Amino acid sequence: MKIGIIGYGTRMHYFLDRLLELDAGVEVAAIADIDTAKAAKLLAEKGIEAPAVRFYENADEMLAHEALDGVMIGTRCALHAEMAVKVMQRHLPLFLEKPVGISLTDLQLLSEAEERSRSEVVVSFPLRNTPIVKLTKEILDSGRLGTIEHAQAVNNVPYGSVYYHSWYRDEAETGGLFLQKATHDLDCLNYLISRQPVSVAAMASKQVFKGDKPAGLRCGDCADNRVCPESPYVLTRFSDEEVTGDQCAFAVDTGNHDSASVLIRYDSGMHAVYSQNFYTRKAAARRGVRLIGYEGTAEFDFYRDEVNVFMHHTRRVESYKLEAAKLPHFGGDSALALNFIGVMAGKEKSATPLSMGIKSALTCLEAERSSNSDAFRGIPTMTAGAAR
Repeated sequence: MKIGIIGYGTRMHYFLDRLLELDAGVEVAAIADIDTAKAAKLLAEKGIEAPAVRFYENADEMLAHEALDGVMIGTRCALHAEMAVKVMQRHLPLFLEKPVGISLTDLQLLSEAEERSRSEVVVSFPLRNTPIVKLTKEILDSGRLGTIEHAQAVNNVPYGSVYYHSWYRDEAETGGLFLQKATHDLDCLNYLISRQPVSVAAMASKQVFKGDKPAGLRCGDCADNRVCPESPYVLTRFSDEEVTGDQCAFAVDTGNHDSASVLIRYDSGMHAVYSQNFYTRKAAARRGVRLIGYEGTAEFDFYRDEVNVFMHHTRRVESYKLEAAKLPHFGGDSALALNFIGVMAGKEKSATPLSMGIKSALTCLEAERSSNSDAFRGIPTMTAGAAR
């Protein structure tokens, strides 16, 4: 199976390993990227070089000249929808990085393209595919806890500086941190609860990653470089943290909130709450959900690799220990890769179809609007003509 990749950045470089390690006959035939030299250098690290792979500077040229069995899109977020429509017009299997779009216009274009296309789209939602979430889903579906009527989700990110040091700080490119982070967790909630979100309220704060340093300041040019806790010098030498950018995290142009919370109402009347934080570090990391029914509660944490079940009316607690925390995306990436291979082979349907990506992105967009207006927002439904 020959694949083409549009936008060969860090995510696609990483995810390609998951495809190739399955040894399922997948070959990289072509890459479309504005920086072909960088893409060629990254691919060479995997032993993949021209003429086995051909490089193009734009997606249209690649799609016009190559006979492909599938396409993966890993551009910056603002181009996800535009590139996806190009692929869907050719009815090719598509692996689409999240968020599927960063505006209502993007999502409308995708919805309309989906109606006309035979493309099977696999959205990059690894969390719902992880062993820990699958186990939790089994427990919920057993009915032992009763109907889930409340959920409490949290994501305390231990690597949050990436969203202030690098290009991720540009909300025009990313759509902001609801779309960057919450889109994963809200999709996971939808999967676990098996309900439709209908309205949302949100609040966001920027209390830490702000300051009066000048716009465009680089850490290496700052007088505080050797003492600032967010400088690459300090992070790499004293905090043992990986740094992906060197833009000042305390400048006037950092962008992005640094903590936020979302309330979601579902069609049954139940509600969930989700909070994300970007200045936690090390052992303070937490990512998971507590799901509460009348008969019992189930909770899990990706970082601790644990699922706990608390029965409300008997003196019983069940604990499960998994071994997936160190796997790529907690084991979810390998499941995505397997599904995409099955889709390209014509043997499977997408386990994370475009409709799920659109639903999660819509919720995130309305959460952003709510946080700016202090008001509840209804989550629209995409129709052939417009969102309603």
